[in-house]
Amino acid sequence: MVPGFDGISVAADFRAGAAQTVINPPAGAPMAGYYHARGAEGHLDDLHSKALVLDDGAHRVALVTLDLISTTRPLTEAARREVERITGIPGSNVLITATHAHTGPELSHRGVRDAFNEALVGGNALAADYTESLPGLIAESVRRADAVRTNVHVSVATGHCEGLAYNRRFFMRDGSVAWNPGKLNPGIVLPAGVTDPEVSVLLVEPPHASSALVSAQAAFINFAMHPDTTGGARISADFPGALARRMAEYHGGECVTLFANGTCGNINHIDVAWSRAQSSPQEAQRIATVLAAAVFQAEKSLRVVPPGPLRVRSEIVRLPLPPVTEAEVAQARMDARTARDSTRDGFMKLVQAFKVLDVASREGRPLEVEVQVIALGGEVAWVSLPGEVFVELGLAIKQRSPFRTTMIAELSNGSIGYIPDRRAFAEGNYEAVSARCAPGGGELLVDAALKLLQEVRDAP
Repeated sequence: MVPGFDGISVAADFRAGAAQTVINPPAGAPMAGYYHARGAEGHLDDLHSKALVLDDGAHRVALVTLDLISTTRPLTEAARREVERITGIPGSNVLITATHAHTGPELSHRGVRDAFNEALVGGNALAADYTESLPGLIAESVRRADAVRTNVHVSVATGHCEGLAYNRRFFMRDGSVAWNPGKLNPGIVLPAGVTDPEVSVLLVEPPHASSALVSAQAAFINFAMHPDTTGGARISADFPGALARRMAEYHGGECVTLFANGTCGNINHIDVAWSRAQSSPQEAQRIATVLAAAVFQAEKSLRVVPPGPLRVRSEIVRLPLPPVTEAEVAQARMDARTARDSTRDGFMKLVQAFKVLDVASREGRPLEVEVQVIALGGEVAWVSLPGEVFVELGLAIKQRSPFRTTMIAELSNGSIGYIPDRRAFAEGNYEAVSARCAPGGGELLVDAALKLLQEVRDAP
């Protein structure tokens, strides 16, 4: 046993390693995040695949975060196979999540939009080639992390970051529920939902860590907010990348910071009561600095994670599809080809068209998605969810979790797009119109997550 903070002993055979690999796309690669084509015009900062490997002496798990818009199921499966091949870590013990950076490259295999973009913007060869390269790059980040495993001291803290994230859906004076209605809009009555200001940090430090040291090997940070703050057409990891730089300034240049986005399908950084523009590289830096301050404040209450086994459970959940008619499919085919005006009505036609075509392409087969839980002893758990999940669903998991700290990583191990709660489906607008699952799908994921959390908590 080795002494940790406050004289608490930490198991000497608990080991961890962290590493990162650059995953920048080629120049001109199509950029993700919007319904119109953009080609990358250089880059502001690097994108990474970041890996944290945990080893309790009997089992190893790998947590991977990607500075990308999303993950896909084919990408996840290919990366897991490659990780298992080169490291021996079981693919089922690998969690792969995306930060949801809107200044990253487009991926292939994200639905019927691939085919329409092929015809409309001259092809997706760069996106396809880039996506094909990712499993090897992801596996390389895990291999590097696995190779530097060493005895470590693990601690965790939970804090709050108020006034940074906002619900982007609003009740309006005309009785509707609006999505991103604009700053200082006099028609706004009040937000149509809540936020999750909780920020959690798991710190991995040398085993001799003491109150005199600030150096760290890795930090895993969980916070719920849409990363669409940088704007423009240059590659950037957005505020999670800037947050990693703030962490390194304090914890040392060797510290690898992994950022997992919480449930933020209806959460972004736009303060509608503030007149200042909020889309620029400077805005990403501002947000990262505010969030880093909340993390550093939370670190004052770090508590040791008692040594305990690593446990992993996952379940494939079958989500029902929303109904679509033959007439809607015919209209969707037309709109996908022709609806290219920049108005909100034109945008919503595209949203509806691609949703209808994706649903129709399944020919009635339910969506099959993975919910995964990884637990470290009885103290900390990670939950993966497969899409842009509404915050109310994430809060339901956190509030009923049997673990003191539960980190929820959306856009993990594949993505089916937006996953609203039942109420939001009834209210309508962008996220509900876009959703590929039927009402109640999000609640099925909550049920699965809570069942898995209890299973790992009760396991001997």
